[in-house]
Amino acid sequence: MNLGIFIAAILSFGISALLGPVFIPFLHKIKFGQTVRDDGPESHLKKTGTPTMGGVIFLIGMLIPALLQIKQSDKVVPILILTFGMALIGFIDDYVKVVLKRAMGLKAWQKLSLQIVLSVGFGLYLKYFTDADLTMKIPFMPGQTLDLGWAAIPFMIFVVIATSNGTNLTDGLDGLASTVTLVVSVFFCIASVMTGAGVEGLAAAFGAALAGFLLFNAYPAKVFMGDTGSLALGGYVAGMAYALHMPLIIVIVGIIYVIETVSVILQVGCFKITHGKRIFKMAPIHHHFELCGWSETRVVTVFSIVTALFCILALVGIW
Repeated sequence: MNLGIFIAAILSFGISALLGPVFIPFLHKIKFGQTVRDDGPESHLKKTGTPTMGGVIFLIGMLIPALLQIKQSDKVVPILILTFGMALIGFIDDYVKVVLKRAMGLKAWQKLSLQIVLSVGFGLYLKYFTDADLTMKIPFMPGQTLDLGWAAIPFMIFVVIATSNGTNLTDGLDGLASTVTLVVSVFFCIASVMTGAGVEGLAAAFGAALAGFLLFNAYPAKVFMGDTGSLALGGYVAGMAYALHMPLIIVIVGIIYVIETVSVILQVGCFKITHGKRIFKMAPIHHHFELCGWSETRVVTVFSIVTALFCILALVGIW
């Protein structure tokens, strides 16, 4: 088992690391450059034109090693369906932004509708074609599970969409979403080994693929993952959590996704209620810290450490 995890990780890292120098010039050639918002931090304006849609790099990097894990667990396929399904939605969104020049991408109802359909498909596959069900383990309560009955599917749709949007909001600084999710992936690998879920090879492959991608995505980024990558991260995190019967654990290991999302909700709510007042200098909250004088690398480092600490807490909660 340990050898399989090691091989999956080495393959994924190697493929991502080798693909970057090939794919990034290709993105330059076809002019798939990022358009930076004028209302964002001024320091980000220099990033305009940096290739986007780079999430393809780590998705390809993990695909072959992930496919080799299918025999290890019947849960690998639905996780891949959710991950690559979200990636496809993100790809369409990126295409609309970059090629069709619609800065906001897909309309909110379009993206939401696609995510709901995908989430339902994932849930049905998980329930009827794997040995998993939609019962959830309760953190810090060994042996206790929660069965929502008919409400399990609506709750799962909420979890998948909330997680994907959370990872999407987190993708705002060089290497932030990649590093945070790499730490979360290490947690899933350890948790899978602890619980015998059989998806540790997939977690190792995904985490290593992100590590390979970080060679090009860390500050100063040579490529951005785009919605292709950020939505895929959410699909992967939600898929792994359900495969482990641990969707409730996302609130802990994904604490940064939660904080980023809540900061936006609070900012928008306050702005509308008070007719213009703001809680933060800018949302999502990583921009607030930037405007407080933090460097991008400092924000990424602190957020990653916070994630690691909460992942350790989560391991205690499933022990």
